[in-house]
Amino acid sequence: MKDNRRNFLKALGVGSGTLLVNPTFAFEVKDAKLKDIKKNDKVHVRRKIETEILIVGGGLSGVCAALAAARNGAKVVLIQNRSRLGGNASSEIRMHIVGASSLNQVWRETGILEEFMLTESVTNPQVSYEMLDYVLYDKVFSNKNITLLLDTVLFDVFTGGDKINTVHAYCSPTEELYEISAKKFADCTGDATLAAIAGAEFMRGREAESLWGESLGLEKADEITMGNSLMFEATEQDKPMPFVAPSWARKYTFKDFQHRKINSYEYGYWWIELGGMENIINDGQKLRDDLMAVVFGIWDYIKNSGDHPKSANWALSWFGTICGKRESRRVTGDYIMTQRDIQAPTLLEDRVAYGGWPLDDHLPAGMDDTSQMPFRSIPLKGPYSIPMRSLYSKTFSNLYVAGRDISVSHVALSSTRVMATCAVIGQAVGTAMAYNLKENITPKTLCADQKHITKLQQILLRQDQAILGVTNMDENDLARIAKVNSSHESADGKAANVIDGFNRDVKDGETHQWRASLANGEAWIELQWKKTQKIGSLECTFDTGLQRSLRISGQKSVMKNQVRGYQPETVSDFKIAFKKNGKVVYEQNFEQNYLRKFVHEFAQVQADAVRITVSKSHGDEFAKIFEIRCYS
Repeated sequence: MKDNRRNFLKALGVGSGTLLVNPTFAFEVKDAKLKDIKKNDKVHVRRKIETEILIVGGGLSGVCAALAAARNGAKVVLIQNRSRLGGNASSEIRMHIVGASSLNQVWRETGILEEFMLTESVTNPQVSYEMLDYVLYDKVFSNKNITLLLDTVLFDVFTGGDKINTVHAYCSPTEELYEISAKKFADCTGDATLAAIAGAEFMRGREAESLWGESLGLEKADEITMGNSLMFEATEQDKPMPFVAPSWARKYTFKDFQHRKINSYEYGYWWIELGGMENIINDGQKLRDDLMAVVFGIWDYIKNSGDHPKSANWALSWFGTICGKRESRRVTGDYIMTQRDIQAPTLLEDRVAYGGWPLDDHLPAGMDDTSQMPFRSIPLKGPYSIPMRSLYSKTFSNLYVAGRDISVSHVALSSTRVMATCAVIGQAVGTAMAYNLKENITPKTLCADQKHITKLQQILLRQDQAILGVTNMDENDLARIAKVNSSHESADGKAANVIDGFNRDVKDGETHQWRASLANGEAWIELQWKKTQKIGSLECTFDTGLQRSLRISGQKSVMKNQVRGYQPETVSDFKIAFKKNGKVVYEQNFEQNYLRKFVHEFAQVQADAVRITVSKSHGDEFAKIFEIRCYS
């Protein structure tokens, strides 16, 4: 691990923690051809930024971390090296957002990711990947606590002792050089770029079975990884669409696809993969070119081999030029998750997120060896918890990690690497960073004190982050001390369920929601207190069909197995009314709700009851509410 760190720094030409770049940013124009710029003028504009939290990387983990931190009161700078947010999920790459919903149980990830996907589903009936980009941008840009720097590349890190102090980054379109200082940093790059430049300890490659007793480990460790993929999309036209392959496209025959299914033409194949035998990062340009040759070679085979006559009217409509990555560096934390944590999990005390994707390891050679199966996938029986101790660097006291670069073995990474899991990890990290700022503690201190961990878990749960085995114990939630009544309820959906501590079904044989028929037009549920309460916030958690998957895809077979637009179970139109001594002191109507987590804040009132009257769902015959919370 330490050798990896030294080799990385040596390759970059780093001495004592800085890159070979002039740290004063005193760049001068020396090309005489630039006649319109005066001598000694500086091309690059230098900007200094001071913030509380800096997050590097704008994939789903980085976006969720930024929003979580900002919504919890922290000032955040988010830098992304491309023009769009979303990483592997963006329109630039278009990989599926998958995670624990693969268990086909009730474990679809909620929180900020659920908010994204519900919003995308409603605002994007045309199923355009660019609209997911828009949803992410809108959520980030609209938050006043976040400064978003797109097209901005991190290139230098300055440290002191066990802390990162400052980073330097460059925006090529605007020729701006940023010097960004922060109290806390999060590496959400996927490649652990921030951590590696800073000199943090990291892991790479596949470990030996003997290291952690992993049955899926190797006899001898190596530095081989899973590869990168490049996607494409195609559309069917009303006439034959010929295709002439470029000279550099690879040539394929029927035999090359004995282990790889060409079962549709509209959406490219995850198994278009290369690079595990090379350096995923440093050989990135070559890998992109090689994968382009594979993509166009496969399309040439589909169109011109004669083995797929139904492709005659199909034509390429999009192809990626940015590779989707699965694996590179992993930052070493105070806890390294291994195979046992995935297959035989325990409820770790510092758990802040969960996963559920299979142990899904890919053939390193990818399309360079079509004689072998492209992957090995071992399904899981249920979800597993992810501890906070795996989400920060053991080297630096103010460096957190979220995404596929967290502290896991190669075997464990084969499950934790997928984007839905990375998103909930991001929310956990962003929330923890904001919490630690307020408490003035390090992540190590957080994890060493169960009182702090419990408080963090309760914050996450309130903000719709599900945590295995954690229920609502928030002493500030006034709903917990209320008596619950309703107009009516179903046999398996008692009104009292809204304060049972669960905000979702958890596969325990119980239904943790109030259900009431809407056959007569409306249903109401009421919380009553023995004493008058001061209340300024009401929160509801609605049903959004977590038993289904919800994601965007260019593949029709994936899209037809979900509900696009408004989820039928979700409460649409409802009214809240606060009362004191039977008299309404505050009321408000809401229409066309589509979100799972509803939060309404208002000028504080004194009330001894609140009634929620549901008049319409988005198609379900029942009004359904998992949880109601009230705060002063």
